[in-house]
Amino acid sequence: MKDALVPVLVVIGLLLLAGLTLFLVRRPRRGALPPAEEQRPGIERGEKIPPSVITAPAPEKPAPEKAPEKAAPGKPAVVPAPAPPAPGETAPPVEVAPPKPAEPEIETPEPTAGRLVRLRARLSRSQNVFGKGLLGLLSRDHLDDDAWDEVEESLISADVGVQATTEIVAKLRERTRVLGTRTSADLRALLTEELTEALDPKLDRSLHTGVVDGKPSVILVVGVNGAGKTTSCGKIARVLVADGHTVVLGAADTFRAAAAEQLATWASRVGAQVVRGPEGGDPAAVAFDAVKKGIDAGVDTVLIDTAGRLQNKVGLMDELGKIKRVVEKHGPVSETLLVLDATAGQNGLSQARVFTEVADVTGVVLTKLDGTAKGGIVIAVQRALGIPVKLVGLGEGPDDLAPFDPQQFVSALLGDE
Repeated sequence: MKDALVPVLVVIGLLLLAGLTLFLVRRPRRGALPPAEEQRPGIERGEKIPPSVITAPAPEKPAPEKAPEKAAPGKPAVVPAPAPPAPGETAPPVEVAPPKPAEPEIETPEPTAGRLVRLRARLSRSQNVFGKGLLGLLSRDHLDDDAWDEVEESLISADVGVQATTEIVAKLRERTRVLGTRTSADLRALLTEELTEALDPKLDRSLHTGVVDGKPSVILVVGVNGAGKTTSCGKIARVLVADGHTVVLGAADTFRAAAAEQLATWASRVGAQVVRGPEGGDPAAVAFDAVKKGIDAGVDTVLIDTAGRLQNKVGLMDELGKIKRVVEKHGPVSETLLVLDATAGQNGLSQARVFTEVADVTGVVLTKLDGTAKGGIVIAVQRALGIPVKLVGLGEGPDDLAPFDPQQFVSALLGDE
């Protein structure tokens, strides 16, 4: 019996030993790696995984930017401040929009009606010669030859001119002898009549402007440099705008760099357009383009500032002649205004004669009349050139250019009673 149990115990012992061994083999040790992930379907073991199968973690969505809160009426909108840069990064440059250039303010020129009357005080120097000087001489108790000689000297010193002075004095002597006038009021009336007559009030002093045959009138402005030509051109534009005209300016004085800039400044103040060309360019081409611009823009007047060089008569004639021929391809020139400096006196007349010989001058613009005691230059200019004075400059202000009126001018020369 005992011999029969021995084999059974041996078998049981072997089974226990095999079970213990299997248990120890399958038990994970400390620090062992976790079991491999479950194999993805469609991929054999040991095969490389294609990139399209690899799934990366989804990127975090940035938080939506908050729209600026709507401002309540009367309160500024709240704009969120930009996020600060990450460590190690530089902040992006802040773009600052350049400031918009300020648009020039359009001015309203003073009305031209009665402008000469308003500026009569500017003729104070000439008033001393005519008002105080001549009236004082004529008011003497006894007007002998010496007194009349002094009257002549006063008129000549005022640049009235020798021939015009001789005629004026002769008429005054005759009328005072016949009428026997001696009161200051009578003498003043006589002097007013003679000076006004010497200025020939019947002359046409209007500016020929407006649309002609569907095209704008063209005004050429000529004269030597230094007479205030470009400045006068800008002031003439203001006179035209004040009278209800529309204007385009042509900067045909291409030989003086500052002329175009100066003219553009004047134009911007009244809302007019300027046509200009390259420095040293062809003045006739600028004049042509200015008239074309005036036609396209539908304005009624084109004002052209020409070069003021006076090197020789032939060169001047060629230049002005070319400008006129080119402009007349669009239509006839309505006016040619000659700018003269009143302070130049009789010396300026020789320059004026050259321009009248080479150009069909229709009117004179006499500048700086407030800076001289020689107000009689107006009479001398008209007598010497046979051309009416149409505008006079009585100051440096933008609206100090006045349409010329003989009666108002003589009244201003003689001053208050």
